[in-house]
Amino acid sequence: MNYRIGWKPSLALVAFVGGVGCAGAPPPNDRLASSVAAIRGAEEGGARNQPQAELHLKLAKDQVEKAKDLMKQGQNEAAWLLLLRAESDADLAIALAKESLARAQAAQAMAQIQSLKQRAP
Repeated sequence: MNYRIGWKPSLALVAFVGGVGCAGAPPPNDRLASSVAAIRGAEEGGARNQPQAELHLKLAKDQVEKAKDLMKQGQNEAAWLLLLRAESDADLAIALAKESLARAQAAQAMAQIQSLKQRAP
């Protein structure tokens, strides 16, 4: 006897199990809190003062809002992934803001060095 299950019923079973797994995911409240905290950190870190950082800050905020909507719809796994992306964008905004500040400080230091060189005998 040869018992073979066709691929179509197997595919339906995988889709059903996958759907049940997604629906059962708990709301990602911890991830939401950490994403919001990362956004707050980016805002306080000067991300609004640098165009690229500000762009990533806006992306992070938009992603958090979309994730909240997904959570209301019970799509918690998709919300979790979006919140992870939002946190990454907020972290990138912080890094870009710090880089911009470091570049400005380096330029200022170079200007001071040049000024001191001109004064030296």
